[in-house]
Amino acid sequence: MIRATRWIRIVCLPVALAAGMLMMHANAQSSKTAARTPVANSTPKTAAATDLIDLNSASVDQLRTLPGVGDAYAQKIVDGRPYAKKTDLVTKKIVPQATYKKFSSMVIAKQK
Repeated sequence: MIRATRWIRIVCLPVALAAGMLMMHANAQSSKTAARTPVANSTPKTAAATDLIDLNSASVDQLRTLPGVGDAYAQKIVDGRPYAKKTDLVTKKIVPQATYKKFSSMVIAKQK
């Protein structure tokens, strides 16, 4: 009987504590995920397609709203028109690759 009690204290108690800690960690992780989910789902998917800035028709003011684009780059983009595809900004050396990466998901080069 004494051996059984000792065995419970030595083996079962640490296992139970570890299981409790894992459950607490899992609950904390699910709370963080649940807190982030509404923010990700709050933007409609159709808004992303309509909010793209067209490189071939945008004004200098619209281009300046892009991250990394100031007055000089905005004017260079306007002067380098037309663009067949948005990657022409880099191939024509209008903007550097690092700057292009900042806003590439926000622009499109529509054909007229």
